[in-house]
Amino acid sequence: MSVSTAGTGAAPCRFAHYFAICGLDTETGLEADELAALYQWLEADLRGNEPDSATKGENFDQSPLRRTFKSKILAHYPETVEWNPFDQDAVNMLCMPRGLSFCTQADRREPAFHSFIITREDGSRSYGFVQTFYEEVTSGPVRAAMQTLHHMHQAERAPPSSSSSSSSMDSLASSLEDGGGGGGGGVDPPPSLAAPCPAPPSGGGGGGGYDASRDTLYVTKALCLLAPVPFMTACRRFLAQLLRAVTAPEPPPLPLESYVHNVLYEVPLPAPGRSLRFHGVYEPVVCQRPGPGELPLADYPLGDAFALLGVENLLQLYTCTLLEMQLLLYSQDYQRLMTVAEGVTSLLFPFQWQHVYVPILPPSLLHFLDAPVPYLMGLQSREGADRSKLELPQEANLCFVDIDNHRIELPEDFPQLPNMAEFREEISDVLRQYGISPNGGGAGGGGGGGGSRRGGTTSSTSSSSSSSFLRGGRGGAGARRDSREEEDGRNGNLAREEQEVMERLQGNATLERLQALTRRTGVTVAGVDALRAGLRPQGLGPGGPGGQGGPVRTPEEEEELSNAKLSVQLREVFAGRFTAMFSDYEAFVIHSPDLESWLSSREHMHNFDKASFLSDQPEPYLPFLSHFIETQMFATFIDNKIMSQWEAKEPLLRVFDARIDKARLYNVRAPSLRSSNYQRCTRLKEAAQAIEQRLLKVDHTALHPHLLDMKIGEGRYQRGFFPKLQAAVLNTGPTSNKLTHRTSSAQRRREQHPEHLTLDNDLKEGCLATPNSMAFWEWDNASPPPFKPPKKSASASCLRYMQEARGLGKRQPKLSDLSPAVIAQTNCKFVEGLLKECRMKTKRMLVEKLGREAVELGHGGEASITGLEENTLIASLCDLLERIWSHGLQNKQGKSALWSHLLHYQGREERLETQQGELPASGPERRKSETSVGLPYLPVSVLQDMRHIQSMSEIKTDVGRARAWLRLSLEKKLLSQHLKMLLSRQGLTKKLYKRYAFLRCEEEKEQFLFHLLSLNAVDYFCFTCVFTTIMIPYRAVIIPIKKLSNTMTTSNPWVCVSGELGDSGVMQIPKNVLEMTFDSAFRHHTHISAMFKCQNLGKLTSTQLGHDNAGLLAKWLVDCVMVRNEITGHTYKFPCGRWLGRGVDDGSLERVLIGELLVPGAEEDSGRGSRTPELQRSPSQTRRSSIMGGRGGKLTSGQIQETIGEAVNNIIKHFHKPEKERGSLTILLCGENGLVGALEQFFHHGFKSARLFQKTVFVWDFIEKAVAYMESCDQMGDLQETPEPLGLTCQSLCRYANAINSTRRSIGKDGKFQLLVCLGARDHLMDQWLPLLVECPVLQRMYDDSALLRDRTTVNTLIGVLETLHHFHITLEASLVKGVDL
Repeated sequence: MSVSTAGTGAAPCRFAHYFAICGLDTETGLEADELAALYQWLEADLRGNEPDSATKGENFDQSPLRRTFKSKILAHYPETVEWNPFDQDAVNMLCMPRGLSFCTQADRREPAFHSFIITREDGSRSYGFVQTFYEEVTSGPVRAAMQTLHHMHQAERAPPSSSSSSSSMDSLASSLEDGGGGGGGGVDPPPSLAAPCPAPPSGGGGGGGYDASRDTLYVTKALCLLAPVPFMTACRRFLAQLLRAVTAPEPPPLPLESYVHNVLYEVPLPAPGRSLRFHGVYEPVVCQRPGPGELPLADYPLGDAFALLGVENLLQLYTCTLLEMQLLLYSQDYQRLMTVAEGVTSLLFPFQWQHVYVPILPPSLLHFLDAPVPYLMGLQSREGADRSKLELPQEANLCFVDIDNHRIELPEDFPQLPNMAEFREEISDVLRQYGISPNGGGAGGGGGGGGSRRGGTTSSTSSSSSSSFLRGGRGGAGARRDSREEEDGRNGNLAREEQEVMERLQGNATLERLQALTRRTGVTVAGVDALRAGLRPQGLGPGGPGGQGGPVRTPEEEEELSNAKLSVQLREVFAGRFTAMFSDYEAFVIHSPDLESWLSSREHMHNFDKASFLSDQPEPYLPFLSHFIETQMFATFIDNKIMSQWEAKEPLLRVFDARIDKARLYNVRAPSLRSSNYQRCTRLKEAAQAIEQRLLKVDHTALHPHLLDMKIGEGRYQRGFFPKLQAAVLNTGPTSNKLTHRTSSAQRRREQHPEHLTLDNDLKEGCLATPNSMAFWEWDNASPPPFKPPKKSASASCLRYMQEARGLGKRQPKLSDLSPAVIAQTNCKFVEGLLKECRMKTKRMLVEKLGREAVELGHGGEASITGLEENTLIASLCDLLERIWSHGLQNKQGKSALWSHLLHYQGREERLETQQGELPASGPERRKSETSVGLPYLPVSVLQDMRHIQSMSEIKTDVGRARAWLRLSLEKKLLSQHLKMLLSRQGLTKKLYKRYAFLRCEEEKEQFLFHLLSLNAVDYFCFTCVFTTIMIPYRAVIIPIKKLSNTMTTSNPWVCVSGELGDSGVMQIPKNVLEMTFDSAFRHHTHISAMFKCQNLGKLTSTQLGHDNAGLLAKWLVDCVMVRNEITGHTYKFPCGRWLGRGVDDGSLERVLIGELLVPGAEEDSGRGSRTPELQRSPSQTRRSSIMGGRGGKLTSGQIQETIGEAVNNIIKHFHKPEKERGSLTILLCGENGLVGALEQFFHHGFKSARLFQKTVFVWDFIEKAVAYMESCDQMGDLQETPEPLGLTCQSLCRYANAINSTRRSIGKDGKFQLLVCLGARDHLMDQWLPLLVECPVLQRMYDDSALLRDRTTVNTLIGVLETLHHFHITLEASLVKGVDL
């Protein structure tokens, strides 16, 4: 059988794929680490220095014991596996991320364990588990070379420097000095290696020096196991036993090749829902796999992650992960990085992290942090490193987690998880049950991997529990374990004599070999087995565990069981939250009936009805959910749901849907759709029992290690040295007929179903329990796993799309090729990805905004975007722009790359301004054209908007200022123009950015600006509606009508401006603010202009204008009032067209004017001028004339009734919108086509208003006379005979009318009628007042017979229409009801 065939046939179902040894190659000797040199080159380039000045690793100022030397893969077995090719460079880099580490006998030489993960470009993963230890250097040339390097270092060092490492390439030894940093494991050294020899007189300790004649030189070596599934605990225990075999006084029972061969070829993956026992060098190892209905495998102890960070910090990290921010973990310990990274990603069920995932980032690859995409990376911290001096390419959207110091730095303005307090408390309760404090910090100062936590215990016990490095955080469990071991005879419950006998037998190599032989022949040594049964309670017989009283577990096994139960219960709590929040998600999935059509239109159609889904959720959930449903992981989840119509469901989706179906059987969701009540998880006990049953009753036992057909005499045991293994036996798998049959079957299946090659290894359940796999098992009286057919094959196009969709965002940096060409190609892909993301975001913002405005304009359909969702899209655009500006940055200054660029631009322009004594030439930027006569020009420039933002004391950070500037530019329709101006300074851009940066790619940059320009087609108020507490300057201009009145007044005018967020208060306008302007025809205009500053009013709705009627020229005919927001440039026009003064018009001295947002002038450039129709409309100036029968003509009775119906319908639609999106109700009441205007037309129909001496009579005159008649009847007692409700209604009408008449406001008769209608609508009285007015005798004297008010049928219809408003709570602006106390 060929090597490739042997290694390939069973590869997908093997427990481990490769065994590798990494360390010092004595043939090539000491080599400077080329990756370290590349890192130094990148650092020099980052600082702007000449790259040639970077050293090539020969830094003689640093002690050679602290330098980084190149490690190599010394051997790996087998040579290759077709399913998973061996990536030598990546494995070498991740086994020893900081290269080889040297030390002497005076240094600490503690073995360490850590794990890593290799994520291939298609998203599939391979897991590595590494045991690192120190081995004595016996090569004379290497020792001589180290001696020479030390002499050169001594010669170069002047004056002498401290021995502490300041280089960016700290070695593993320096990381381990203070409690075990670098390797992250925690295997204590055997006594022979742990006891340091006396230091030489010259003082070589601590890596300060090396003398070959007196010092013993040690170098790190790593044993690595590569597996397709993360069985971290089992792999750690196996490697720890290998290390114990190397350092034990006696050789192991069998050659090491037997154990390596066994784990590579004879140990299968356990079937889903089953457990498996296989044998290490000294002890059995048990692993278990969750069943099909359980959460997927996650073997990293979650309790350790919570103990490290605490519940609060880990929940914040979890939220950032869900929202796909950039996540950087920071620790001295590699295993801590893996524990936190794997822990937080295991909590995402049913979703999966879709972006760059590198839990351990080697120092030579720090430039990967420049990637402008979401990522989750882990970075090893240097000993004594200062976080404030750690310069990262971008921090605007970064979550930085300092694991060792239990700190987390969060991005600004990200939402919290729903029900955070209850969620935190439930997690804390689970942790307390296992003795873990919810506050975290359990690691304390105990060091990186817990290497020193066990004191002087032997390596046999320490190696099997090295991953649980946080027992101090569990109330001192580690200390309690030590005491139990001493008091209870290794926890085996053995008598003292039996324990002594067992200790003697333990080290007897002859007896170990004899027992290995008896196991193969079926003979048992009863006495020894009985002793072992007390030490290893899981038994070695075919019956498995059991016996009277049940098995007794060792402390390590108890700890592993506790870790597994705690992890699964914590994951169940998190899974329960998503099950509750997305229990009805299927109702909002938009399915496609045809696969091909769905694939062809995938990018252009919506797969999920987001607006309807959000409207169905409780209000507290919306801030988080509106962000989360925009993520790639949610989009991929929905894609998988849709594709499940044509192919078998993804495992995670299948489990999630099954849980939702089960929950529906016990709880009907419909009655409490909008309930935000927190429901605790009910599956905790069930999940823990499933774990415990599998670990207590092992289902299967793998073949025992056995002697191989090896060459005798090779690989002789030498204590402390890992032997050279015989490749001939390790590169070839078993050759039995059963295995050959299984291999050929697997080969045939691959030929028939090649699509399985692309699936993730840990999800290939179909090939894990095929009938042929029975050859792998030694059945422990258990039934075989059920046969599961492979997934049905989808069409070729569906398969291709599945591969692309599942790989989208998962593209990982390739660790094995770091040539400049590959780095350049990677950055080109980043640029293409950023441009595509910009196109998709702007397209969605544009289409959905236009769709919403079309609905508001009455074109039918439903709005597809809510205000909350719109804000989420804008925040996402801001994040994208920050990532674009962070790509390829030369020198990072501040957390926001965009704001840093703007500050450089501002400094340059202000220097030019100072030199020239005037504003610099601004190219295409110019002053904003005045939108109306009377308003001065408003400067339009990048600097002007920056100064506005800088003047806002409420914004404290650079990230906040950058986002505020972006929102302001977007609202002003200047975003593309501003950024084009910013990037037009090419000298500045070249100074700040590298050659490959997005902003220096001319073609992509032009397309990017074009996509942003398309956003000018719609209106955004993303600055006004978000920064609600800032102070904003406004300019108000009062423009009179010159033809019919004086252009000046002797009275003292005042104005009060109101908006959706409040009002400005009454502001007196001085008399000496008259201004004269000229229009384009050189006609002069005189007006009153005033500036005022107040808290943000939001969108302006109304303005109160009045004066005190003082002086000879008190009467004033006002055309309109103009108000402009001096920051956003939004200008509102409040038409008036009526007199203010006594004895003219209706005698009003003040009026409430309703505003409209003006459209930019035609002279604006076409890009900024294109927009959708305005959302607000002002009252028409011709309304009064049409009511009174002027040139506009009267409305017919049918038109009047239609107008009333439209007004009431608009109010009803207003209240059916979400509360935060309703806008102003004042416009619907008092604006054009509002309720007041419609009722005014109704009351004016058939009104005898101008019959006597052409004197104008108003509707309010009719109301006053009707009220006077009712009051006179009341005094005469006529009303006492009327029914009680009618009498109370009469009293309310009289009370309201008298209160309006008695107010000190001079609002005129039309203003009083407007106030009466508004109060009647608010208190739901208008429909009750109408019958009283119809029955009043005054009606016959003041109205014609044809008047609508005298038509009983029409009046009854009107009453019915007004009654529909009783269902809503109407709140009036303070400007409308000021001075009226009712």
